[in-house]
Amino acid sequence: MNIGDVAERSGVPAKTIRYYEDIGLVRPLRSGNGYRDFAIEDLHKLAFLGRARSLGFSIDECRTLLSLYDDRERSSSDVKAIAQKHLARIDRKISELQALSATLHDLVVRCHGDNRPDCPIMDDLARAGTALSASGRSTNRACAALEIRSTEG
Repeated sequence: MNIGDVAERSGVPAKTIRYYEDIGLVRPLRSGNGYRDFAIEDLHKLAFLGRARSLGFSIDECRTLLSLYDDRERSSSDVKAIAQKHLARIDRKISELQALSATLHDLVVRCHGDNRPDCPIMDDLARAGTALSASGRSTNRACAALEIRSTEG
């Protein structure tokens, strides 16, 4: 199969397939004229990668998952450990977003949204730079959630 065929059948764009080849996730054969020649196994791997990426797994995690996919002697506990670690990361992000949402919701509710210049949203944003205590830790939920994100980055 050529790259267009495998892209259409796997749901992975040709540009992404080229990238996956560049980083060694897939290794299609090359025909005499230099064109990529994808086997059915490549199609399955690309579909696998497409699904894994849609679930938010990193490239490194996908590399590990692909090696486990190819290993028929694998232990499902190895696969589960990767998925559990990823799920914990997603759950942390959800918690951070919920904290940000709660803070912003509170600010929006407190803002009158009229023609007056006073605004709790602007006050909070202006205070955010001074919300750090001497220890460098945040004193409000929004800053705390942002601080968590920046240290995980």
